[in-house]
Amino acid sequence: MVSPTDRRSAEPATAPVLSPRSAAEVDALAASFRSAEPFRHLVVDGFFSDAFAAELVATFPPFERGDARNEAGRIGRKAVVERVRELGPAWRRLDDTLQSHAFLDLIGRITGISDLLYDPDYVGGGTHENRHGQDLDPHVDFNRHPRTRWHRRLNLIVYLNPEWDAAWGGNLELHSDPRSPDDRVRHVVPLLNRAVLFETNEISWHGFARIELPAAERHRSRRSVALYLYTRQRPPAETAPTHSTIYVERPLPERLQPGYVLGQRDVDELREQLQRRDQHTERLYREIAGLRAHVEELDKALDRGAIGRLRWFAKGLLRRLRR
Repeated sequence: MVSPTDRRSAEPATAPVLSPRSAAEVDALAASFRSAEPFRHLVVDGFFSDAFAAELVATFPPFERGDARNEAGRIGRKAVVERVRELGPAWRRLDDTLQSHAFLDLIGRITGISDLLYDPDYVGGGTHENRHGQDLDPHVDFNRHPRTRWHRRLNLIVYLNPEWDAAWGGNLELHSDPRSPDDRVRHVVPLLNRAVLFETNEISWHGFARIELPAAERHRSRRSVALYLYTRQRPPAETAPTHSTIYVERPLPERLQPGYVLGQRDVDELREQLQRRDQHTERLYREIAGLRAHVEELDKALDRGAIGRLRWFAKGLLRRLRR
């Protein structure tokens, strides 16, 4: 991992990154985080200083610069830039802050999770931009860093939308259990400089509703910057087998009841839901195929080694005993 001092920008800071409130109300923020439902989380307005938030908005990368391929490898309506330091001075100052000991200690004090580790690669994080028509099914995130194998512990998302109406959709949803008919959901409107910090575990189900912008507002998009934090170890009671992102597809629309006549909008929505299920199934098949290939290679390696010779000897001994 590259050290913070090696990555530090020499450019002078023209505005403080964090708002004074973010560091001054640690006890109150910690209490709010601990008591939140449906799982431990925190919503903070004015997370960055106003001036710094304005710098990020002004220099947010265009959609075309980001990677717009979804997990199925298809071009979608979401663009991601993980290499945030390449986006300019404000983003380098942001990165310097996020990797600093002071910031990681602050987040550790708020959440009660010590020895937090910053991810210099921003795997899955960085800038996120979602356009009209995009949504995100409820899911729990991958639980181990793909390279370091660290345990993923926290998600920090800060929204960068100068104007957003809750009626436009795109509101963050925190679910108690999206598979349950008694699912409890907290909705968070993605307003400018609003941060959401939540624990990443096997019950931290989250997603966002479809973005439905009025025709006159479709020049807008839902923008944010995301950072994921890790630890080398995790309490055994909270540790699960390594897995990729686990999705729960949304149910059929409530309007689809016996006697309802399908229109073009309904047909389009059903086709998209079926396509999404197919994409998730394809991704899981690829993962299974990769695991099988790995097991086969391991089995071949064992056959070539001492265990293989022992296996051959044991099979021969059994044949002789059966005679």
